[in-house]
Amino acid sequence: MAYQLQGYPGGGLDALTAAPHDVAVIDLARDGVDGYFTAHEITRLRASGKTVLAYFEIGSIEDFRPEFDRIRDEQADLLLNDVPSWPGEYFVRYWDARWWDDTVLPRLERAMDAGFDGVYLDTLIAYEQIDLALVPGRTRDDLGRAMAALVTKVSEHAKSRRTEFLVFPQNAPELRLTDGYTAAIDGIGMEDLFFLDTDRPCEEDYCAENLGHVRALRDAGKTVLAVDYAIEPANVEQACRRHREEGFGGTVTTVDLDAPAAPCPAG
Repeated sequence: MAYQLQGYPGGGLDALTAAPHDVAVIDLARDGVDGYFTAHEITRLRASGKTVLAYFEIGSIEDFRPEFDRIRDEQADLLLNDVPSWPGEYFVRYWDARWWDDTVLPRLERAMDAGFDGVYLDTLIAYEQIDLALVPGRTRDDLGRAMAALVTKVSEHAKSRRTEFLVFPQNAPELRLTDGYTAAIDGIGMEDLFFLDTDRPCEEDYCAENLGHVRALRDAGKTVLAVDYAIEPANVEQACRRHREEGFGGTVTTVDLDAPAAPCPAG
């Protein structure tokens, strides 16, 4: 798996097209803002034998995204607390119909029209990190169900147009316990199963919990794309080995996500 969200040489996909990976996760926009990849570019990348997934966030928005100024000026009540460690990014009221109508649906339609094989949906963890004081009456369980419902809505809309279109949420594997969620997704992207950024073994209790949920999704026939952050050769080798042992695809890469890491060896 090649996971690259910025730093495309010359603003194009030639380097990724020539890379030996079988899956490519790229931003919907070449510059992260409003210079979108064209259908011709995506077709050429797919012709190199790769499944190509469009990355975008559904639980938050960064202040450089093209929709941000409109939301700030016309729908400011959608914006909630800052995303920890990411200045200029805000969680949103992702359950609000305006978020779907004006931001998520247009992104999804753009990805489909450009010929992507599917979408790779980030910041599902919003449901765990939104400041509850800003959303009176909501609970963590309620927010989790609302996030699962949004992913399901993405899937239902996409597959009504193209039944083979792939839906990969990133993280929050425990949402599989919500009715209908597992059936709605084709796989999961999962960060930090074995190494946190960077080169720190994932030994917290939640690491084992996440791995248990991811294994359950794997056993349900879902593709797992594991993303671990390591650069020390021994740690890279260990993460790659664990991916192979678990039957996961994925990558061992850097948090900048500005270049595809070398594929893990086959064995």
